[in-house]
Amino acid sequence: MTDLLNTGSQPVMRVQGPAFGVIAECLRIQSTARARSRLARLFGANPLLPDARSWYRSALGEIAVAKSLKNLGPGWTVLQAARMDSLNLNIDHVAIGPAGVFTITTKDHTGQRVWVGEDSLLVNGHRTNHIEDVRHAAHSVERLLRSSWDLPITVTPVIALIDPGSLAFGKRRLRDVVVVRSAHLERTITRRRSVLSEASIAIYVGIADDRSSWHPDSRVKDDTLHYEHRFHHLQHQVSNAALRRHLWIVLGALVIGLPILLAAVRAIFAWGA
Repeated sequence: MTDLLNTGSQPVMRVQGPAFGVIAECLRIQSTARARSRLARLFGANPLLPDARSWYRSALGEIAVAKSLKNLGPGWTVLQAARMDSLNLNIDHVAIGPAGVFTITTKDHTGQRVWVGEDSLLVNGHRTNHIEDVRHAAHSVERLLRSSWDLPITVTPVIALIDPGSLAFGKRRLRDVVVVRSAHLERTITRRRSVLSEASIAIYVGIADDRSSWHPDSRVKDDTLHYEHRFHHLQHQVSNAALRRHLWIVLGALVIGLPILLAAVRAIFAWGA
């Protein structure tokens, strides 16, 4: 089973789980929402504020990515919420295993058109900085891993896209950055050939898990479990609201369609008589 390393084991710290940052921002925005009326709850009004919806989708996507990374298999170690404060980098995950070292950045482009060329990534026709950003992060991680041991290492940046409407690639493909739908992340990594020995993996994991390089300030306590509990409660509310809306749609279709169906049946019988 994949080893999961979080942000330290000292009792003064609390672990930041997957999607902690986007969950916290979603809940911060959602905290200003007014309580729904009974009528709104009855008809399944969406409890999410408009400004919180993109953060909510991003959180769900990052949580799904974290779950898929747990299935990479033996020999893999995944560091979650690996924030390199000293280098001003934010990396969602770092995976270290037989196929190499990967920095994984999750991007929510739900329903959007994504096109990837040799040196660019466009969303709905607009150029983004995604490629440049993940390359910079991967090079920084390379320098970190080489700082203590004179071992050759190439860190591969991965962009995991959450539910894009479409994903197309140009004739000239990226060579140093992997762009993939988040649902295909696990198999994309595990199908790559092995390049690291067990000894090298152990060395890199040891460097990466050094709290001086990866962990937030130990004086800061992140109440992750509290945030996760609140987010699960919000998920329950959103799911229940969606179910109510669907039930009302079905009921409405029955109310509108049933008289038409009965009239058609009567007409058929009358025609047959």
